[in-house]
Amino acid sequence: MRVGEKTGGRRKGLRPPEAAGGHRVGLFFAEMGGDHGHSKLSMPDYKVWKWEGTPLEATQQRLARRGLRDPWARNEAWRYAGSFGNAVTFKDVLMRGFKGGFIAFAVALAVEYAFFPPKKSDH
Repeated sequence: MRVGEKTGGRRKGLRPPEAAGGHRVGLFFAEMGGDHGHSKLSMPDYKVWKWEGTPLEATQQRLARRGLRDPWARNEAWRYAGSFGNAVTFKDVLMRGFKGGFIAFAVALAVEYAFFPPKKSDH
């Protein structure tokens, strides 16, 4: 068989798109489940998270007094690590962006008064 010669409607050695996991969309076949150029998300090892030194430690101690333990406490430890562990205060919410906003206001006010001075009237 020569190059370009047809064999029953398709070239020899190629699987039909249905066999490769594709689905028919109109006249074309679409590959399903591809990574679309994105790499896999790297997840930290589950052993990284420790509940020791978090509020979950008190819970584990109370459970231990009753002969129990929470095997899933490690899955909640991330809530108390890094920026998640810092409580957000009312002041943080109100003051976020205040400094930059005030500077932008002052610049806009200066530009307005420099280029469009207020008109003096006799009133």
